[in-house]
Amino acid sequence: MSTSMKEEGLEEEEQTVPQRTLKRHDSLDIESRKFAGHSNGRNADNKSWSVILILAFQSIGIVYGDIGTSPTYVYQSAFYNGIRHKDDVYGVLGIILYTITLLPLVKYVLIVLRATDNGEGGTFALYSLICRYANVGFTPSEEAEDREVSNFQLPTPSGESILKSKLENSKFAKYFLLFATMLGTSMVIGDGILTPCISGGIGLYNILHHDPTIIKAINPRYIRDYFKKNKKEAWISLGGCILSITGTEALFADVGHFTVTSIRISTCCLIYPCLVLSYSGQAAVLHLHNDYASDSFYKSVPDPMYWPTFVMAVLASIIASQSLISGTFSMIQQSLSLGCFPRVTIVHTSPKYEGQIYVPGVNFLLMLACVAVTLCFRSTTHIGNAYGIAVVFVMVLTSSFTVLIMIMIWRTHILLIISYVVVIGFMELIYLSSVLYKFNQGGYLPLAFSAILMMIMFVWNDVYRKKYNYELVNKISSEKINNIISNDTHVSRVPGLAVFYSEIVQGIPPIFKHYVENVPALHSVLIFVSIKSLHISTVRPEERFLFRRVHPRDLNVYRCVARYGYTDMGKDQHPFEVMLVEKLKEYIKEEIWPIEMQRNEEVDDNNEERRRENQEARKEALEREIETIDKAFSAGVVHLIGENEVVAKKGANIAKKALINHAYNVLQRNLKVGDKAIVDIPHKRMLKVCMTYEL
Repeated sequence: MSTSMKEEGLEEEEQTVPQRTLKRHDSLDIESRKFAGHSNGRNADNKSWSVILILAFQSIGIVYGDIGTSPTYVYQSAFYNGIRHKDDVYGVLGIILYTITLLPLVKYVLIVLRATDNGEGGTFALYSLICRYANVGFTPSEEAEDREVSNFQLPTPSGESILKSKLENSKFAKYFLLFATMLGTSMVIGDGILTPCISGGIGLYNILHHDPTIIKAINPRYIRDYFKKNKKEAWISLGGCILSITGTEALFADVGHFTVTSIRISTCCLIYPCLVLSYSGQAAVLHLHNDYASDSFYKSVPDPMYWPTFVMAVLASIIASQSLISGTFSMIQQSLSLGCFPRVTIVHTSPKYEGQIYVPGVNFLLMLACVAVTLCFRSTTHIGNAYGIAVVFVMVLTSSFTVLIMIMIWRTHILLIISYVVVIGFMELIYLSSVLYKFNQGGYLPLAFSAILMMIMFVWNDVYRKKYNYELVNKISSEKINNIISNDTHVSRVPGLAVFYSEIVQGIPPIFKHYVENVPALHSVLIFVSIKSLHISTVRPEERFLFRRVHPRDLNVYRCVARYGYTDMGKDQHPFEVMLVEKLKEYIKEEIWPIEMQRNEEVDDNNEERRRENQEARKEALEREIETIDKAFSAGVVHLIGENEVVAKKGANIAKKALINHAYNVLQRNLKVGDKAIVDIPHKRMLKVCMTYEL
């Protein structure tokens, strides 16, 4: 089998390996499978129990701050017209108890948390998981080697799924999945805007002191009677009951900041019991004092505990904002790495826990939006209506993605899938119908936010793919590179190492020719690097780099793909250029020695002298090439980044001109596009090469 590396338009020496068979692909030709082991992601639950318990404790404030403050306003929203019948309290409490049991506990903690993408949660993580299993993504740079990265692999059962083949063959389904992902992400960000605006032991006291019989509310009969007596009003009140689980999506979106086990421990052992006691305690007071409905939380607090509880509630409401804001940061990072959001600065806030991040630009925009919403509405009623729609929409989308994963990846038994859809899906659709009733009473707000965010995501992603395809069509062949460097008398080689950055994987970007035409000098070693984001949360460092040589060998020109997961940005412990050069030298050693072994096998056993000559020749070649790279690195490294301006080509329709010339360029000019979004590039040694692309 040939060990030579195939390159477009270039002839290479062919060698025969009689014994050792290497797996080869048509793109960057490297043995990805040589990296042994399987990683379950950086947030896998292989941490010690002491660390897991610490994370479980930390998650109480961040993940559950929102759902933990819901008791301060749920009954007020549910009984918006007061309590008409005394036993209505049982009915509403029953609805709340079954809701917080079936949705946060059963759906998210027991089911959805199984669908994390290497420890990352949220809508984009679900989409990423589906894209890895089925070819439904729009990333044009996917390579065969990517599927051999340990984190990329999925333990899927044998056999082809009918649903998978239908999704892969339907362009509409692919666009719909991307649209749903953007909608879900936008809704979660909308939650992060609305949470600050609307916002234990006392519950147990109220149950024992006021009405121990309140536990009767677990009987579904009271829910039936509540709907039978109140009919439409009961259905409308569901919009208030759903607020009891606001922030539940943060439980999934924030899992990347912690671990699945820590989230499950804190939910089952503390959060869920506390919520049950809190709602039951308030209901016990309301059952005796129906006139407390408009302020049930504070009316249920014993007088000596009123002011301490008031202060704690205010502080808890502030902390509650962090749950959805943290989820927003995680999902922005995921969407950024998948080409669906402009590049912004991401700060890793913890040296111990890599998933804990902060996005200052997005945080500032959330603050402005939060202040604007508060000033415009001036009422928690309308904000609550908006919040309800955002919460239910995200839950419905999460359920839809989860069902797809159940069918295609987990291969769950059909009866369990039907049970999930009938119980969880039906409940969420009933809630959705209720919150939509209040669309004109503030419910339109999250949809308006989502429309704006989705437009940003769609415009950025669409032009991103068009730019990539333009570079792919206009890429420079290796034969052309050889002619430019070897035969062009106007181009001189100077000491040093140049790194050309490009988004395309399958060739040399057209901006290189543009650079040479204007600056006819090239460094002694050239590396064309493509920074590539995979549909996984993290790529192990030893699997990050793929190299290929551009022949002939004496050109000292290489191509490289640096693969990153959507949470890997800014995590490298060493400068990127140092890792790049070290991995390049490893590649050269691995490339030369197999050829030496193969040539030795071709030499007759009795011809020991010839065998020794071959070994010495290869060693000398290896030493020369390594020395050349070291000298170039010592002489200085320059980073060349393409700064592409895009315009619609002549003859483009009005929609395309509006998308590219106006919408995209406005985003590019007004949103900060980070130069150091993924790798650490020193600004003092960075040059930008500008070129206009007509798309």
